This record gives sequence, structure tokens and C-alpha cells, in this order.
Amino acid sequence: MGKQLNTRCVVTGLGMVNAIGANVEECWENALAGKSGIDHVKSVNADNCYANLGAEIDFDLPENKEVDRVSVLCLKASEEAFNDSGIDGNIEDATRFGVIMGSCVGGVVSIEEYIKNGEKTEDINKMTISPIANNVATKFGAKGVITNVGNACAAGAISVAYACELIRAGVADAFIVGGADAFASVPFSGFHALHALSENPCSPFNHSNGITLGEGAGAMIVESYEHAMKRGAKIYCDVLAAGISSDAHHITAPRPDGIGQMYAINRAIDMSGLKKSDIGYVNAHGTGTAKNDEAEFLSLHTIFDNAGGELAVSSVKAMVGHCLGAAGAIEAVYSIKALTEGKVPPTIGYSDEDLEVLKEKAGDIDFMPNTAKEKDLKAVMSNNFAFGGSNASVIFAREAGDVKETENDSEVYITGLGIVSPLGNGVENYIGKISEGAKVEGNSAKCEVGKEDFDKFDIKMAFFRKLDKFSLIQVVSGLEALKDAGIVLEEGKEEDYGMIIGTGDGPLTTVYEFEDHIAKEGNENGSAFNFPNTVYNAAGGYLSIKTGLRGYNVTVTNGSQSGLQSVAYAYHEIKQNRAQGMLATGTDENSAVMEKLYTQLGLVAAGNAKLYGETGMTLSDGSVSVALENAESAAKHGAKKYARVAGYGMTHEGVKYGTVKGSEAGLKSAAEKALAMAGISADEVDAIYGLGNGCKDVDDIEISVNKELFGGKKPVINVREFVGEARSAAATLSVAHAALTLSGELPAKQKAFFFENGVEEKEVDTAGFKNILVVAVGAGGSYSAVVLKKA
Repeated sequence: MGKQLNTRCVVTGLGMVNAIGANVEECWENALAGKSGIDHVKSVNADNCYANLGAEIDFDLPENKEVDRVSVLCLKASEEAFNDSGIDGNIEDATRFGVIMGSCVGGVVSIEEYIKNGEKTEDINKMTISPIANNVATKFGAKGVITNVGNACAAGAISVAYACELIRAGVADAFIVGGADAFASVPFSGFHALHALSENPCSPFNHSNGITLGEGAGAMIVESYEHAMKRGAKIYCDVLAAGISSDAHHITAPRPDGIGQMYAINRAIDMSGLKKSDIGYVNAHGTGTAKNDEAEFLSLHTIFDNAGGELAVSSVKAMVGHCLGAAGAIEAVYSIKALTEGKVPPTIGYSDEDLEVLKEKAGDIDFMPNTAKEKDLKAVMSNNFAFGGSNASVIFAREAGDVKETENDSEVYITGLGIVSPLGNGVENYIGKISEGAKVEGNSAKCEVGKEDFDKFDIKMAFFRKLDKFSLIQVVSGLEALKDAGIVLEEGKEEDYGMIIGTGDGPLTTVYEFEDHIAKEGNENGSAFNFPNTVYNAAGGYLSIKTGLRGYNVTVTNGSQSGLQSVAYAYHEIKQNRAQGMLATGTDENSAVMEKLYTQLGLVAAGNAKLYGETGMTLSDGSVSVALENAESAAKHGAKKYARVAGYGMTHEGVKYGTVKGSEAGLKSAAEKALAMAGISADEVDAIYGLGNGCKDVDDIEISVNKELFGGKKPVINVREFVGEARSAAATLSVAHAALTLSGELPAKQKAFFFENGVEEKEVDTAGFKNILVVAVGAGGSYSAVVLKKA
């Protein structure tokens, strides 16, 4: 399976804020005391709702009108972790210092403020998840891998896992990781519509009659042991391993048999090198809903019964509420405190009668009713399970352990493509349209899916009706990529294949429309039908349900470059033996809502857009999926090899979110890192697949860096010339178009831009191309670059 990855990942700083504390120590002491932060909600109107409880923060937070409340929470926790770690001034290379943050609903408070308070332009760039990690990176000088994980309630846990993967791969030295979510009307009204809220404080593993929502943020500094030792850092613990999986079952409910949960838990244990009996405490997901508690109860007993240890399990959600995307990070901090302090926080809310019932069903597991206990702990586990069937389990330990992480030397190939664009759907259609010289006209374009797509991929009406456009176009492109690759899942091998979904704006249209509806009709009238589609990982969840893919499934969201970042992420999962194959996708939708917002920001052209012409963009949409496989998997089913993924770079040059001006160094660094990983020089690049979109600041950065790296002499091919600015979809389409070029599927003669003497358009012959550099940008100064080589 390749070489052993021996790099230790350690936690050196902690930060936390939630309803029972403004910092780690206050949150910890109040948890040990069993203090509840649950009370009648004040920040949302619950007058006509059957439930009116929440765990809101009732103390003053730092004032920052430049960002959404979710970023205020995240910045507060991150600052505590940053200061606690002592890392300030001890970062030799800022391009190896990154930020990965998790969130479920992102800047939804700003959507509410926009709709209710006069549609102010200043609120628009705060609405999505994307700004969160950018805001943290810019404040603390991180210039490495910057992204957000949008996997709902598992997002915070996955941020820890991904950071450790990148550190072990040698891509980074240190990260600020965590998660944040703010109390808001959309999740409150949505869970109310699902009848998932409890009328009383939530009661995990007890009454299990519903959740109580909370808010907050958790943050950690995770770094390599070598980096920590070099700067003399204190070390809380090691992050040994993580397991991530997908249920492929239901968009809101867990699998009753717990298969997905148990795979994640067992994967974490197997990779950690520990025995099951070494796990002394599990901070459970423990939401307090019947289905979630039953599935998790089954998983814990199945795995740990008769394991020979003395396991304690508790859910801090009984005190801090369900903090959604922040939950995994907050609960990781609580888990680390339990490990280092030798004390386990309780699950509160048990009456004497409840305790008698618990005795009958708890078995050998101590579910920690009401009272904290001292316990000598070697290792602890934090579990989080989310909408979309997303599962994550992370193990922390006092010592290094015998971690089983490895990296293979197999090549990674692009073996399948799926394209949904305004030019039509399907790879053959795209090749035909490009051959004809087709391109979108005007300042806005939209893709469509219909009966032909449904018939082609056997999408039944009962399934179709559940999906919004964002999820629908993702499902269609993903199914086509799998079909094009010839990947057929074998029974028992469903976890060998996964997906990384990249999106800049996610389901913003659906979230906006949901908020607009409840702003008019009241929080008691939210739509149970639409609410599941407001989470960013719904698209990946539906795709896993339709395909049966139960492996690594993560949604990343950091502006338009997310569609290229997904390719880098997926490549990485295959190289580190977490998958035989992965789908890497870019998906963003256009709608009346998106046209309104982007036009208000002044980014949309008045008429026809012209790339590198200072006109503004043609706003468009689409979903593009590329199937990546290792050589063994590709050979097994005789897959076509469009191209080989040879290297990547991901960097950040912090500027205010919503802008890119002044971030040229980020693009240059990302390109240089990708070339270095691929083992080629700038002279060996045959073409660049560019990022310009007609907006002056974006175009100027590409032209400037192209001149610096390539003298402006290399051809630049840009898919936005054909499909418009489809954001994340355009980033992934650049990869697909490059792969089709290298494989000879597209005509050899293609239009390209040159920047040596201003902006010139020329026809180039691509027949001899061997190395292509693909680049993409995200608002706020984040960049990704990927090198493709001829297969």
C-alpha cells in the first residue's frame, strides 16, 4: 500500500465559545458542573411554534459589522486557540499554515438581515459559508490551504481530519481548524417543520424526543509534532486518526442498521493502531432524536460491547444544544479536555425514573447520567453524524500510538467525465458544441435537465421531486461521470469510492427562498419539504443515495475555486489509500435570486461579456464531475484514461472577502506549488486553463501572474468563453476540457489568449500538449492550481 506516513499530528491550542461559556475554561467548568445553557429563545420569533427553546449565547461578543455572526463566533474561538498555542511569530512559511472551518448554515443571519432590512449590498458577501475560513485566514496571516467544510453537523469534525491528512502528506505544517454556526431563523424554522425540535430541553439517550438547537464555535491549532517541538509548544494530545463515510440511505435520517456510522468508527480505530478497549470515552453525537439516538446506541454497543474496556459515553448537547456545523469542533475540544484533565462531562436531564430505565438498556457502557466523573483516559473519540448521511469519527490520544496511515505510489487518472452546462448535457454533447464553436450569449445563462437525463440515469419522479436544482444538476453530472468511467460498485466495496463536492454558493437560492418565505409567513410555517436542501452537503447526500457510494464524502466551499480544490482533495484521498476512486465535482446554480445578488454586487455585464475586456461576467451555472481512479482500479475495468493528475497547489493571499485585488501572490504561489509537486518547470507547461471572467480585478491578476511566470507567451484557454462564469462548475470544467484536450477528444485547433503584448487571441494547435496547468480563484484571495499530464 506504499510508504508509511509517520508524521505525528498534535493539538497545541484550544478555543471555544457556546451558551455555557465565553472561553474554553468557562465552557469546561460549567459542563463538569452540569450547567444547562438552554432557555427560551430570544433571537428568533417562536411565538407560534410548538417548541421555543434554544441554547443561545447571552453574553456580549466582539463587535464586527464587517462579517456575519457566524464569523464573529469563529474568529473569537480561533483567537483563543491561536493565543493559547503560542504559534504567533513562529510560522516560518505562511503558505504552509492553513485554515479549515466547518459550518452548516454559514452566513444565514445575513440573509435574514438582507431580506428584512432593505436588501443592503453589504450583506451579500456575508451570506454563504465561504467567507468564514477566509476571515480567519486573513486575521491570523494563514496563506496555505484555506477552505470550509459544508457537511452539516459533521463539518467541524471533518475539518480536523482533513488538516491532519494534509500535514501527513507534507503539504502543510499547521492549521487552525474548527467549526461555527449561529442561532438563526432558517434552522430553527426548518427543524420545527420537521417536528424534530423538543418542547423540553433535549434529552440524549434518554427521552430522545427531539433536538434543542444551540450556537457557538470551536477551534484548535493542529500541527506536525516536529513543527510544535521546534517552537517549544505545549502539546495537549495527538490526533491519531479519523474515519469518514456516507450512509447512502436518507437525506435527513441515519441508517437504522448504523452501517455508515460503524464504518467511520471502525476505520478510525483501525487507522489509529489502538484496540477498542483503549478508547475510554466517546463524546457522542447524541442529538436527542429517537432515530439518531437509536442508531448511535446500536453502533456503540455493536462495536464496544465485549471489547474488554470500560467505556464512558456522554453528550454535551444536553447542555450546549446542537450547534450544527460547530458541534464537531466544540465536542472535539470537550473530548480533548476530558483526555487531558482526566474527567468526563455528564449527559444531564435524567430523573430517578429515567435512571432505572437506563440501567436496563445501558449494558456495559456508562452513559454518564447527570454527574461528571474522574477517569484515567488513554484515548478518546468524538463522533458526529449529519444530514445527508455524513459520518465522522476522530480519535485523540495522550501518546503517539502506532498510526496506520499510508501513501501509495500509484498514478491517479481521470477516467470519467460528467458535464451539465448551459451548452447542454453530456460529454459527447460538449465535444460537439465546442467543435461547432458554440458559446453562450448575453449576461446570464442557465443549464437545464429534463426527461432525457431522467431516462438516461433512471431517475424516478419520487426521487426527482425531493431535489432542488443545485442537487439535481449535481446528481446528473455525477451519474454521468461514473457511467463514463465504467465504475460499477461491487457488493461489499461501497466504501472504496467516494466524492468531494466543490461549490462556491451552495444552495444559496434555496436558503434565500426559505428565509424569504418564513420572513413573510412566520417561523412556524417553514417547509419540511425544502428545509433538507438548505444544507450544503445535500447534493452529495443525494448523489450517494442514488449511486450507493458509501465512502469518503465531503463538501468543500470556498468561492469559485472550490471546483478545482475538489480535484486536489480527491486526488489526495486516493493517494492516501482512503479510496480506490473518487468523484471530484464543481457545482453552482444560476437563478433569479443569484442574478439579483450578483448584479447588485456590480459583477454582471450590462450586455455580452468579454473575457479580459473589463465588461463584467456572464453569470451562468452547471455541474461538472470528474472520476479519478488509481491505476489498479482503472485497469480492473479497462477504463479510458483521459489524463493523469500530477500535482496541485492551494494557497491564499488575504484580502477582504468579495474582492481579489492585491492577491496576485496567492495565484503565483499556488501555481508554483502545483508545478513543484508535478515535477515540472514553468517552461514545460504547454498551456494554462485560465480563471479570467470579464471582471477587471480578476482578469488583471491572471494577466499579471501569467507574465511573471510565463512571460505572457503561453496560451491561455478559458472555458468561460464558452459557458460563462459558472463559478465552481467552470473550475471543474477547466479540468474536464483540459483532459479532453490531452486525450485528443476535442479538436486540436483551439482558441487561446496570449498576454505578452496586451491581450491577443490566436488559434493554437493542442495536438502536442503534454502538460496543462489549471488555475482557479475564490473571492477573498484563495487559489487552487492543478497540473494534468497526458496519460
